[in-house]
Amino acid sequence: MIKELILSILFPAIIFASNLKINDKISNFSLTDQFDKIHTINSGISTIIVTFQKDTLEMINDFLSSKSEHFLEDKHAVFISNITSSSTIITRMFTIPHLRDYKYTILLIYDDNSIKFLKKENKATIYSIFNGQVNDIKYISSKNELEKFFH
Repeated sequence: MIKELILSILFPAIIFASNLKINDKISNFSLTDQFDKIHTINSGISTIIVTFQKDTLEMINDFLSSKSEHFLEDKHAVFISNITSSSTIITRMFTIPHLRDYKYTILLIYDDNSIKFLKKENKATIYSIFNGQVNDIKYISSKNELEKFFH
């Protein structure tokens, strides 16, 4: 009984402590892309773009489709999409094949470890990283906002 009580108190603190916040150091972590290739995110990254919904994914796609194939790489940026809201069958049959048509790399979150990234409804989250440390977090909802961010 006491063990359950202690865990119920500590578990939320452990989960919420893992959110990336301003001044947090980026520790290395790995995710697979739409082609099942593993990528490691490290302190050399300067921008992390994260989407949690289909609409924000499509907005980022509209923006990136108008850029060169190496835009993310040239900007030291990564694009991460949390696809945990889709069922496994939908993900495998439709989502992943659709994402493979994109000309750039999308790192994918398949499980609920997305707690690392902050989320706002109908917005993409953009982390600005300097010297391996989060120095700004923005929430965007339009292609124009994304264009302004990168200029």
